[in-house]
Amino acid sequence: MFACIYAENVPPDLSLTEFAYAFSPLVEETKANTVVIDVDGCELLFGSAYELANEVVRRAKQARAGGGLDTAVNVAVAANPDAAIHAATRLEGITFVSPGEELTGLGDFPVTHLDHSLVSVEEKEAEEIFETLRLWGVRTFSEFAALPVAGVSERLGRAGIRLQQLAAGKTERHLKIKQTPPVFANSLDLDHPIAELEPLSFIFARLLHQLCAALNAYALATNELQVQLQLTDQSTHERRLSLPYPMRDHKVFLKLLLLDTEMHPPQAPVKGVSLCCEPVKPRVVQHGLFVPLAPAPDKLELTLARLAKLVGEENIGSPALLDTHRPDAFTMKRFVLPSKSHSATRVKTNQQQQATGHRLGLRMFRPPLRAVVQTNHGWPAEISAWGKQRSVYGKVVQLAGPWRTTGDWWGEDRWARDEWDVAVVPSNKASSEPPGLYRIYRKLNSEMWFVEGNYD
Repeated sequence: MFACIYAENVPPDLSLTEFAYAFSPLVEETKANTVVIDVDGCELLFGSAYELANEVVRRAKQARAGGGLDTAVNVAVAANPDAAIHAATRLEGITFVSPGEELTGLGDFPVTHLDHSLVSVEEKEAEEIFETLRLWGVRTFSEFAALPVAGVSERLGRAGIRLQQLAAGKTERHLKIKQTPPVFANSLDLDHPIAELEPLSFIFARLLHQLCAALNAYALATNELQVQLQLTDQSTHERRLSLPYPMRDHKVFLKLLLLDTEMHPPQAPVKGVSLCCEPVKPRVVQHGLFVPLAPAPDKLELTLARLAKLVGEENIGSPALLDTHRPDAFTMKRFVLPSKSHSATRVKTNQQQQATGHRLGLRMFRPPLRAVVQTNHGWPAEISAWGKQRSVYGKVVQLAGPWRTTGDWWGEDRWARDEWDVAVVPSNKASSEPPGLYRIYRKLNSEMWFVEGNYD
């Protein structure tokens, strides 16, 4: 059985659909002022279908403070949702249409009152059919339903058959259930404050299991998990876990969350926990038959979280250059895959650099070679540097520089040095062999020389 609720004067700040959810979880929003609910199985709460209709009318008249609509509604109960819609929109009060007797209550309705959108008939096509029926002298639902089906099919086509079944109250369809927007957030208020990680882990596990179940229900994943802890000192402890790969495994989330809580514990006992996430589409990867498998993203992320706990978050990640002139200065940041637009821009920039001309690459020595440099009027003239894996020695035949760089003069880690680019020819090599190109520098505070690298 189906019940249609029709209301003409619903306040704009109230929703007829939300009102209908109080009586059944299966609600179809046919129009802004018309909803249909499935009342099968509601007998235990409201009694018979007729008693349910009376309860709907009574609650609708209540004020909005009591959960009502503060207006009168029409309610029609029928075995067919379309018959219930026609009865509720045309008859005032409560209407009960018995199964098989739809034409008894609807037969006198004009044909033009057929809601053609219920059977997916275009408005222009429906108007042409109504005009044809008028010329035939067919005026009501009962007269249209009495026409022979074969004749209607030959003259009015499939649209005419669907409209005739609608007039007879014999259409069969499922309700178009209005889906409530999904909410990927859970919260829990605790009866007693929690000050230890182990009992808090049970709360995390419960909320994460519900959160991942909601993601699985909508075939989604998440790459960001937000945690909010309400503390007993009236403060809030917030943490955000950004994941490089969309996931929905509650076990992995729990381990990551516990590791993060250990590294950043709350300052007071916890009395409330809230979890929410940003849903995204899961990433689907097709592996090749002859390509070695990469580490599983969830296991890799868990390993990185454990390493961050051991060595510190500032000592793990991807190196990033600092905005400074200090040579070889960098910091560690969390690794994030670049977007497609960023990758395309980087490729375009590299192509432009290649088009403008050749560029030398500096191969850095790690660590730089300590050197002994003989100078002539302050200019490098001969170099001798020895290391375990390489050595640089010979006369300087060409040079460029010096370039002085200084910085951080206000701190203890201040630095200042002069850089030179030099061409060195070993004394035991033939003069026809091209010289090696190196970068050397001298620290101004200690007057020590180093070979930083060579040019390819």
